[in-house]
Amino acid sequence: MLATTFARRSALGSANLLRSVSSWSAVPAGPPDPILGVTEAFKADTDSRKINLGVGAYRDEQGKPYILPSVKQAEEVVRTTAPDKEYLPITGLASFTKNAALLAYGADSELLKQGAVSITQSISGTGALRIGGAFLARHYPHSKAIYLPVPTWGNHIPIFQDSGLEVRGYRYFDKKTVGLDFEGLKADLRAAPEQSIVLLHACAHNPTGVDPTESQWAEISDIVKEKKLFPFFDMAYQGFASGSTSKDAFAVRHFVEQGHQIALAQSFAKNMGLYGERVGAFSLTTADAAEKARVDSQLKIIIRPMYSNPPLHGARIANAILSDKQLYSQWEGEVKGMADRIISMREKLYNTLTDDLNTPGQWGHIKSQIGMFSFTGLTAPQTKILAEKAHVYMTSNGRISMAGLNGGNIDYFAQSVDAAVRGKL
Repeated sequence: MLATTFARRSALGSANLLRSVSSWSAVPAGPPDPILGVTEAFKADTDSRKINLGVGAYRDEQGKPYILPSVKQAEEVVRTTAPDKEYLPITGLASFTKNAALLAYGADSELLKQGAVSITQSISGTGALRIGGAFLARHYPHSKAIYLPVPTWGNHIPIFQDSGLEVRGYRYFDKKTVGLDFEGLKADLRAAPEQSIVLLHACAHNPTGVDPTESQWAEISDIVKEKKLFPFFDMAYQGFASGSTSKDAFAVRHFVEQGHQIALAQSFAKNMGLYGERVGAFSLTTADAAEKARVDSQLKIIIRPMYSNPPLHGARIANAILSDKQLYSQWEGEVKGMADRIISMREKLYNTLTDDLNTPGQWGHIKSQIGMFSFTGLTAPQTKILAEKAHVYMTSNGRISMAGLNGGNIDYFAQSVDAAVRGKL
């Protein structure tokens, strides 16, 4: 009995000692994710009127997750081939990356015809950016500084910092006009040291929804060429912004046509709804096929210790769509349908705020912005009271996901915004 009691006390004492000298005792708690916090608050809210405008995923007219019919058909196509579950090569499914490059650069791309585009499958757009950051940190022979638009997608900053690049910023958003600060953008790019890296959102800028016009893109291209900057495009919304995959690829294709060497991150999360399948691609344009082969070899060296090889199922789905004319045409129509629904929500919100409610302020930016997100111009106190009093959830900077609005909640949302702006919530 005495021995048993002693053993128990010894074990308890040892456990307490281990806890007191834990290797992780000095690890600080990290800050909460702002978007995750919005989602958690929304889930905890029991009010039937609640609206979540923080989530970065498409929702249908009923506010539900949407699986594209073309994706369902592509899955069936994949299933009937009785595919195996073997590992993919390090750079992924070759037929998928070939078709992803065609989608981005266009069938008329001279570089593709010359075999001068190095491309690898990635773990969605985030993985593509991380591979690109690591490659530039290791092999770009000039500045290791990367200039990001202010603001930008929050994950860009840690991705490039963790890749070993020095993160800097250039002006992008004008809070006064709730639009593009084009003069500030041009001034900051001209002031950047020659041969720096510059990150450019190809379309549907996240989080502002503010994109340069085609003529402005041409000016940006000229400045990038003049300053010998290296352009790194993040194209997470091709087709999802305007409804046209070609229109949304304008900036990428224009820069290539103007002789720029570029890096490109692609994601198929938004435009195919393959969020959890993690389908993406990273590519670099090179001088010729021989240089491409060398770049290919170095991409493999970077990827191998990072995650060895990419997921298989989502790439098969995407490739089934991209490689079949009928499925591809159907998919393009579905992407346009998603884009058109978001555009219609912008029109409805603008008209309700300006014509029906006469809400104080300027709201033209709601229509002029593009893509999934909109910077509303609402202040942090206004977003706070909207959550507390109206059960409407968004990030504190006033960014909303337009996909979270539908015919059943848009009037209530507009009325709530009107009351918040007037200070009557």
